[in-house]
Amino acid sequence: MGEANFAVNLVTETQPKPKRSLAGIAGIVALATLISKVVGLVRQLAIAFAFGLGTAKAAYDISAILPSFFLILLGGINGPFHSGMVSALAKRKKEESAPLVEAVSTLIGGIFLIVSIIVFLFAPFFIDLLASGLQQTAQGLETRAIAIQQLRIMAPIAWFAGMIGIGFGTLNAADQYWLPSVSPLLSSLTLIVGIGIFLLTAGSASTNPNYALIGGMVLAIGTLIGTILQWLMQFWAQRQAGLGRFRVRFAWNDPGVQEVFRVMGPALFSSGMLQINVITDLTFAAFLPNAVAAISSLDYANLLVQTPLGILSNMILVPLLPVFSRLTDPSQLGQLKQRIRQGLLGTAIAMLPLSALIITLATPIVRVVYERGAFKPEGTQLVASVLAAYAVGMFVYLCRDVLVRVFYAFGDGDTPFRISMVNIFLNAFFDFLFYKPFGIVGIVLATVSVNILSVLALLYFLNRKLGGLPLAEWGYSILGLASSSILGGTASWFVSNAIANLSGLKGFFLALAQSTIAGSIGLAVFVLLASQLRLEEVDQFIDRIRQRFNR
Repeated sequence: MGEANFAVNLVTETQPKPKRSLAGIAGIVALATLISKVVGLVRQLAIAFAFGLGTAKAAYDISAILPSFFLILLGGINGPFHSGMVSALAKRKKEESAPLVEAVSTLIGGIFLIVSIIVFLFAPFFIDLLASGLQQTAQGLETRAIAIQQLRIMAPIAWFAGMIGIGFGTLNAADQYWLPSVSPLLSSLTLIVGIGIFLLTAGSASTNPNYALIGGMVLAIGTLIGTILQWLMQFWAQRQAGLGRFRVRFAWNDPGVQEVFRVMGPALFSSGMLQINVITDLTFAAFLPNAVAAISSLDYANLLVQTPLGILSNMILVPLLPVFSRLTDPSQLGQLKQRIRQGLLGTAIAMLPLSALIITLATPIVRVVYERGAFKPEGTQLVASVLAAYAVGMFVYLCRDVLVRVFYAFGDGDTPFRISMVNIFLNAFFDFLFYKPFGIVGIVLATVSVNILSVLALLYFLNRKLGGLPLAEWGYSILGLASSSILGGTASWFVSNAIANLSGLKGFFLALAQSTIAGSIGLAVFVLLASQLRLEEVDQFIDRIRQRFNR
């Protein structure tokens, strides 16, 4: 929890606090997110054990693109529905909230009911649109057939995702953070149970000719049931709090409804553009010679990056967003610039050393986490290369999110949207350039390149909006942290090789020793070097760690 306290320290204000302090909010969100991410990792381990980089897993990764698109875009924390509901409900009395929630739910529910029906009816079209390259091989055709059935099963998730996003924002506006933040783990738990039953009854891939087909259906059904349970949990909490019932209410001209959509609109399009890049990456991956394994490797590696990234992202962004919003008055721009600096340097302190260690120790990390059951050593090498490529962009990924929140605080959703539109074409262009010479790693590096350009563009426009930013000063500080991270990663590489050559350990235990011992030494080297930079944010971070160890 040292990072959580550090994130909170960055955004502590002297102004009157809301019903919950920023420290309390960040702590709740961090703990709930940590629990959800850990259970999500266990879910991924179960999938890796049962299916490896095989047909069922690749089909699921393709078919889940649209349902995941809806869940992330509509139902996620800091998503457009969450932001829109918080913005509208925070200004209203409790007795005025229920009618507004019911009216917004009616409108959104009607729209995404139609979307769900369209996805179900046109599932073959969507699968071919996402991964047309699958039709080139027999294994690809089998993967396509399973993916179509999976997408039809998961089509209703579009409706539930909209309701989850509305519920998330509604409960947060009512000062309830724990339940909505922890509810996503229900999807993971449902999948884990489903895979466990499948493994006990389905035999093995070598003895059961329908292993991949049945396994694919288990993955799709488990995902749908988990999403339904997540919505039911949030809806029960809404009803208990008097924040709306399951009823149809047509009040589309209500000023509150219109306010929700004014906030939601630009954020919805901007967030959607980011998800389109994921679809573009998948489309190019489907044309690779090892398309099935390549598609699966993207998901396995992405989870290992998103687990720490998601936790740290929520810890930093959730407390920062209201602070940015309170400091947009021209008389407070100096304080706003300081908070932006703290957000960026806090991101650098958390992400840069982590990226260096993941790049250095990618192979032992993947071996420890995944290499068992159907997940073989050759899969480890592929996923490790993709993981290292993803790690290169962890810092800029989170930096982009910090900067986008500043624009949203000013009510400017147009600038991030325009940048996202340009990024769609850049991502496709870089994918085209990189996927043949570098394979699946090139596709990941294309995304990293786009994120770097996105951060530079956001800084350029933010610099103009705020009348100048001390970019050179920030750059030198980040460069110092990056150099410390590189040296820490280099130290971990030498220690990892020494353990492999001198310890006599093999397999899992060798990988575990490399990950833990070499990783700890690399992190210690980073802390030692970073402490010499005399940065206030680093000193605060180290002080928090010392306080934890002294207790």
